Amino acid sequence: MTLMHKFLGASAALALSAGMAAAEPALIFDLGGKFDKSFNEAAYNGAQKWAQETGGTYKELEMQSAAQRVQFARRMAESGANPIVVMGFQNMATLEEVAPDYPDTRFVLIDGVVDAPNVRSVLFTEHEGSYLVGMLAAMASKTGTVSFVGGMDIPLITAFACGYAQGAKAVNPDVKVIVNYTGDTPAAWNDPVKGGEIAKAQISQGSDVVFAAAGGTGLGVLQAAADAGVLSIGVDSNQNHLHPGKVLTSMLKRVDNAVYQAFKDGPGLETGIVVMDLKAEGVGYALDENNAALISDEMKAKAEEARAAITSGALKVHDYRTDSTCPAF
Repeated sequence: MTLMHKFLGASAALALSAGMAAAEPALIFDLGGKFDKSFNEAAYNGAQKWAQETGGTYKELEMQSAAQRVQFARRMAESGANPIVVMGFQNMATLEEVAPDYPDTRFVLIDGVVDAPNVRSVLFTEHEGSYLVGMLAAMASKTGTVSFVGGMDIPLITAFACGYAQGAKAVNPDVKVIVNYTGDTPAAWNDPVKGGEIAKAQISQGSDVVFAAAGGTGLGVLQAAADAGVLSIGVDSNQNHLHPGKVLTSMLKRVDNAVYQAFKDGPGLETGIVVMDLKAEGVGYALDENNAALISDEMKAKAEEARAAITSGALKVHDYRTDSTCPAF
């Protein structure tokens, strides 16, 4: 090899290295908005944590309609972003179409599975976290009736409801669990008015602890519960601070950790299925100064006992997504 060839080879290698280093990660939010104080905002917090720690920058897009899913994924891939985190199970079809066209780009799908060599699919055991907050709900309830407001009526959200009911009935077999959903279209994630109306109806039926798993719609649920003087349970992000002393706890879904890890792993991230369960601290419940007076030592001890049993495998929480019959309904 001549000196010139060696020089050109080194230059090409440096250019390739620089190109990889220059690749920015990207985040495509699902419907409901970046600052929904729930699912999308948890993702935003993970991206921000990465940016603050590394001094790096990232790209982001907020969808306004379902019609933009494929368009936005392609736009990010064409921009050179790598990896690209895409939020929401409804983007499974998006990545099934787009990912094969950009084999050198890594995609990360939150809440769904796409079998492609350049896709990391991240799943959470929401039923396990919901079991724990269901226990806390039943222990806090004075009426013996608790309730659940879901966003879209889909297996993913019913998994929350089923786990919640199982946890509540583990504490009180006679507890009544009311379950309602906001709708069956993506609009169900961003309708706080309807969420509040459903919560009020549940409260009129005796519910004094209302768990919302409905994205931005849940903000209306938490507000209605606070106005009625009953307790609520937030979801995804820690929502205890939204109504201090009135939110019993929040079922944490550590989407922030998933996004942070994807950005940290960078363009060479490993693909395949990643399950963020209770043992991996992918789910849990929030304790802070805003709900300290609501969770007694006895309540926490019972929840922690259940957490240990679940993580050890001694206690199995039913996952509605694998078997659409819920033993607690």
